[in-house]
Amino acid sequence: MKTIGLIGGLSWESSVEYYRLINEGVKQKLGGLHSAQCLMVSVDFGPIEELMRQGNWQQVNKVLVEAALHLKQGGADFIIICSNTIHKCANSIIEQTGMPVLHIADAAAQKIKEQKIKKVGLLGTRFVMEEDFYQKRLQEEHGIEVMIPAEKEREIINAIIFRELCMGVLKKDSKERFQNIINKLLLLGAEGIVLGCTEIPLLIKQADVAAPVFDTTTLHAAMAVAYSLKGDN
Repeated sequence: MKTIGLIGGLSWESSVEYYRLINEGVKQKLGGLHSAQCLMVSVDFGPIEELMRQGNWQQVNKVLVEAALHLKQGGADFIIICSNTIHKCANSIIEQTGMPVLHIADAAAQKIKEQKIKKVGLLGTRFVMEEDFYQKRLQEEHGIEVMIPAEKEREIINAIIFRELCMGVLKKDSKERFQNIINKLLLLGAEGIVLGCTEIPLLIKQADVAAPVFDTTTLHAAMAVAYSLKGDN
């Protein structure tokens, strides 16, 4: 079993889900008392979120690379970043640590392609929805067309993520607002919806949407389990 290195705390609300899903996945594969061989460096998200708002990604990169180096020194064989947004730093981590990083967009794309879906709606932080590090990977590397909500709707989604979901607050009216935005994307031609923020699955489930939903937290965790046990299951 390869040792999984997790960069968590981005926010810790979803990092908890990663730990649970990964251990459940290993137990399902190996049975008995088996659990995941893993390490986690959980960073303080408060200063990182402030740096993100300031656009100081150079400093965010520095913090994340340091976390990855701690995992490497601790014996991790590969890294997963427990956040969609922070995959903006994935290339820096790979370049400065030499460690494999399993990309969360690849985990989503694999499942999307299995279902033969060509066009998806993407929800996430404004960084995920508006910048190209995530959309471009889905489009250019996997041939998946990406739609995003209108600007005002993106502001609503981003605010709910940071002011509520990252703090463990789940509101019925926020779920309804997400559902309304999702339904608009479906009417415009989206065949499925990517929950491109690891906190969104805390609020939105498959039962809430009349189209395939791609829960990136669950898919990323499953990818980590498969990679960890590659050749052993």
